[in-house]
Amino acid sequence: MNTVLVTGSAGFIGSSLCERLLMLGNEVIGIDSFCCNYDPGLKRENICFVLRCSNYKLIKGDILDTALLERAFSENSIDTVIHLAALAGVRKSIECPLDYVDVDIKGTVGLLELCRKHKVSKFIFASSSSVYGSLEPPFTEEMPLGTPQSPYAASKLSGELFCRTYNSLYGIPVVCLRFFTVYGPRQRPDMAIRIFTETAIANRSIEIFGDGTSARDYTYIDDIVDGIIASAELECDFEIINLGNSKPAGILDVVRLIQKSSGTRTDVDFLPVQAGDVEITCADISKAERLLGYSPKIDLETGIEKFVKWYLDCLERQ
Repeated sequence: MNTVLVTGSAGFIGSSLCERLLMLGNEVIGIDSFCCNYDPGLKRENICFVLRCSNYKLIKGDILDTALLERAFSENSIDTVIHLAALAGVRKSIECPLDYVDVDIKGTVGLLELCRKHKVSKFIFASSSSVYGSLEPPFTEEMPLGTPQSPYAASKLSGELFCRTYNSLYGIPVVCLRFFTVYGPRQRPDMAIRIFTETAIANRSIEIFGDGTSARDYTYIDDIVDGIIASAELECDFEIINLGNSKPAGILDVVRLIQKSSGTRTDVDFLPVQAGDVEITCADISKAERLLGYSPKIDLETGIEKFVKWYLDCLERQ
C-alpha cells in the first residue's frame, strides 16, 4: 500500500482519481483550498464518497501555504505526489496572468522542493495540451514547442521545465502528463460541454466562439484516471506523456451529441473567436500506449451520454 498525496483533490479530476486510488488500496492525502474559482459546494459534493473512507485524509489549504505543506510531508510518509491543483482556463489567464504565476508556477516549485527534501519516490505533474499552441496536429511529445498562446499555457510549460530541472538536479522521478480536454461527470461549470448541456436543457441558444469548425481531442475522465494510475506505477526517470483520445471532434458535432442525449433542439449563436484559442488539438498517444498500456475506452458519443445523464440526475436531486 502506497501513501499518495493528491493536490486539487476535490476538483473534477482530483476527486475521481482519489476514488480510484482508494479502491486500489492506497492511503490518500488530499489537499484542496476549495477556492471560489467555482462554487466550493460543488467540490464538497465531489468528495462525499472519499470522506467516508478510513484511508483518506483531507487537508484544507492552499499549495502556496508552505507551513501547511511542510506539516503534511513531515507527518506522513508520502511515496507519490500527484499534482493536479492549478488555476485552469485560457481566457481567465489572459485577464489575471499574475494569479497563474503564483499558483501554477510557484505552487509547483514549492511542491517539488518538498519532494526533494522528503525524498518522495515519484512526482506526477498535470500539464496540458495547451503547451502545443498552434502547432500542426497530431501533437507528439518530441515536437519542438513554439510560443504559448496564453499565460495558462506558459504556466504549464514552465511547470514542466521546473520538473525537468528538479529531476536533473536531484534525481526525482517525474512524469508530466499533457491532458487533452478532459470531460465527464463533475466537470467544472466553466467548461464547454457542461455549459452547452446546461444551456440546451434550459432551452437557451448555445453560444459558440468562432464559426464552429474548431475541434478538440475530448478525453473521458475514466480514461484520464487510467493513464494517471498507470503513470504512478511506471518505473522511469523523466517522461512527458500525452493523455488524449486521439480522435478530435468539431464543436458543432459536440453540440449535436448533447442535443441528441438531452432530447433538446436549441439554436446556435456564433460569436467572434476569443484570444488564446487554437483551431484544433489532437494527441499522438503512441507513447502512452507503449509505456503505460494506455488505451482510451470511451468514445465521445458514449461519454456525452454518460455526462448528460449525470447532469440530469444532479438536477433531479436539487
